Amino acid sequence: MHKWEGRSIQIDPVFPYYTGRSEQSIVDELEFAGYRSVHYFVTDENKVNGRLVELLRARGIMVWATLLGNGTYITDHLPKDWPDWQMTLLRPVNDGYFRLSPHSYRYVEWKKQTMAALVKAHQFDGLEIAEPYFPEWNGIASGVYGDVGPYARAAFKQQYGSEIPDFKQKSSPLYYKRNTSLYRDWIEFRVATVNRFLHELINGRGGVREARPEIQIATWSLGVNAGADSVDKVREFHGLDAASMISYVKPDFHVIQTHWPDWMRWRLPADYIKHYEPFAARIRAIHPDLPLSVQTDIGSLRPMRRNRAWLESFSTHSQSLGYRTWTAYEYHLGAYMYDEKPKLMAIKRQGRDRLLLQFQKRIDPASAAISDNYKVIQDAGIRSDVQIGVIKVDGCNVLLQSGQFPTEPFILSISKLKDTPKLWLFPSNRANEMASPCQAEVESYS
Repeated sequence: MHKWEGRSIQIDPVFPYYTGRSEQSIVDELEFAGYRSVHYFVTDENKVNGRLVELLRARGIMVWATLLGNGTYITDHLPKDWPDWQMTLLRPVNDGYFRLSPHSYRYVEWKKQTMAALVKAHQFDGLEIAEPYFPEWNGIASGVYGDVGPYARAAFKQQYGSEIPDFKQKSSPLYYKRNTSLYRDWIEFRVATVNRFLHELINGRGGVREARPEIQIATWSLGVNAGADSVDKVREFHGLDAASMISYVKPDFHVIQTHWPDWMRWRLPADYIKHYEPFAARIRAIHPDLPLSVQTDIGSLRPMRRNRAWLESFSTHSQSLGYRTWTAYEYHLGAYMYDEKPKLMAIKRQGRDRLLLQFQKRIDPASAAISDNYKVIQDAGIRSDVQIGVIKVDGCNVLLQSGQFPTEPFILSISKLKDTPKLWLFPSNRANEMASPCQAEVESYS
């Protein structure tokens, strides 16, 4: 069994939930959740938490670097001429995401060099480029469609000897619905562009594989339940042809990412990926031995947050459909973060006078710092002579100290600890509190 098989999760350490705590506590929490593979979302290649990567790997958890291919949410780390790299869309869009063109030589070279430097600087086990596609679902109708800029136009004319299709003027001889042969050429051109873009980043001179020949590579494409022609629509709208992409890039496995028309649904059933079988079938027909993965979203919007039962069901269905692994965006976004009360996962003796308490989620420091929330019980009675102090509250970990801790086994009672609603994606004033005192046995000290 490969390290990447089974349960996997995406994390984005720039979220507040991960800040102001030690990397060790993040690793502890992910391990308690049962994840053996983590996809580290890299938003800035120059600001990776190397300590977190090291600790995850030291714990036996495989770490993937997950990068976006078609743009960025931040631009501070880009060269000064980055605005020239942008895609041109049918209509301007100011949604906080900067779409960058795979037709821009400068962008491709910068991306390749930056990714190669990233995998040299940090010992990621694998690298994947998510969302390498052109925008957008039904983009011609919405206007969020590209790239139709000068680089794309020049490349198309060089290859086909024609201007690109016209997507606005119905009277034009180049109108895409009238000149269907030109539009077919345009679709093929976009598919080839995405494939060449990924191939250059991964396999090109100075690319990722040259920098780290042993690194695992995953390619990504989209899945959507949009009727019988869903596979062809994704190819047309986004330039994504997973089977040919795999032939170009030769990854170690491939991920089918849930598209937003599906993941945004409030009542999305956990078995929805059964409708992605046409996507998987196209891949398996040409690459029958390539392992496949499937990705979902568990809470990017308030109404569609998924609870733990939903995620477990999704996991079961993905396995039954033959996916070797799955992942979800993003660990702390799930409904369980909002609904579940703090639960003690482990209690460890760290010397004569110290106890480490570990929970399944981040603990509120103010509630954890109250000494009266901890009681020593022996012979069915509370030891009033044991004074307990709180040394540190670190994410999901609470470190206690007392010179009166018994050396023989005893029971520790814990109560009234709360979680951290201010650090959620959708902050709340209502914290979840332990339902009743939790009693746990503490081992003897010798």
